Amino acid sequence: MAVALVALALPAFRGHDFRAGRLDAVDALTRVQVAQEQHRNAHGLYAGDLRALLGTSPRSPQGRYTIRVALTGPLAYVATASAVGPQAEDPGCAQLTLTVKEGFAQTGPHAGCWLR
Repeated sequence: MAVALVALALPAFRGHDFRAGRLDAVDALTRVQVAQEQHRNAHGLYAGDLRALLGTSPRSPQGRYTIRVALTGPLAYVATASAVGPQAEDPGCAQLTLTVKEGFAQTGPHAGCWLR
């Protein structure tokens, strides 16, 4: 009976842990967005390199994601959080994206990954 309870509880726990891990990605991508807007205000353009953005890092605060940023146009970029370690097994949300064009943001792959 105890084994059956563990078998039922484990998927629920993993789902909760994945959701908690997504907060780490959301936090990191939000930091990128804030830093990008500060950079754009100071320099007129977004940065194509995380090293130019104060308060950002190539790893999320909890280390569950690697963070990248790429320019996609003169006033556009995509920031990506890619899960590492056990978080990489998060179904459908192993990679979160923040696409910004002229100050307007879209999140991906879907709102559930952003806990919205």
